[in-house]
Amino acid sequence: MDGERSVRRRRLDDAAIAAAACRKCAIGYQRRNNVYGEGDACARLMVVGEGPGETEDQLGRPFVGRAGQLLDRMLQAIGLPRNDVYICNTVKCRPTFEGPTGPRNRAPDAEETENCRRFLEEQIEIVAPRVILALGSPAAKWFLGPTFAITRMRGRWYLGPRDVPLMVTFHPAYILRLTGGQIDAVKRLVWDDLKAVRTKLDEPEPIVAPAEAAQVGLFE
Repeated sequence: MDGERSVRRRRLDDAAIAAAACRKCAIGYQRRNNVYGEGDACARLMVVGEGPGETEDQLGRPFVGRAGQLLDRMLQAIGLPRNDVYICNTVKCRPTFEGPTGPRNRAPDAEETENCRRFLEEQIEIVAPRVILALGSPAAKWFLGPTFAITRMRGRWYLGPRDVPLMVTFHPAYILRLTGGQIDAVKRLVWDDLKAVRTKLDEPEPIVAPAEAAQVGLFE
């Protein structure tokens, strides 16, 4: 596996260089850093958010702000250290709008998401995770289409790219914005989703016979 991990790591590094050179969107010119992704190149779980925030843009790493700290705790709760997971976003540059005190975070628009689509598709192909966890509505819509309604449709298993099982749950940033009684209710839902991910990861991996063995079996 170490040899395979090295091969995948090199492929991800090459893809990150290509992503950093992309200037298809205005946000490609406004960003400080291209935030490609990080983690185990052979991760069994891939976590996908919507886009980098201010801290991520500064450091060039995904999920390192307050939402990232909460994500780390969520993963630890199901026995997954951050280093064992691959973490990325649907877009690799920080989407912003001009607020009264400077640039503010926003969700990526359809054009930005489409321009970045090839990079996330390539990440999924290289890492080949057993499970994908999509965080928040924009990430869910990348996988499942614009009509996806996270409040009604999270917490179920879907078939993602390359037939990878896909779970959708609320984004950590959304949880941090909640107040009052909403917090406990949403945390319970997210915990249910995380437990489902852990259960799926614990299922035995299917055993695929080598092609040659399968061919021999045809004539026995």
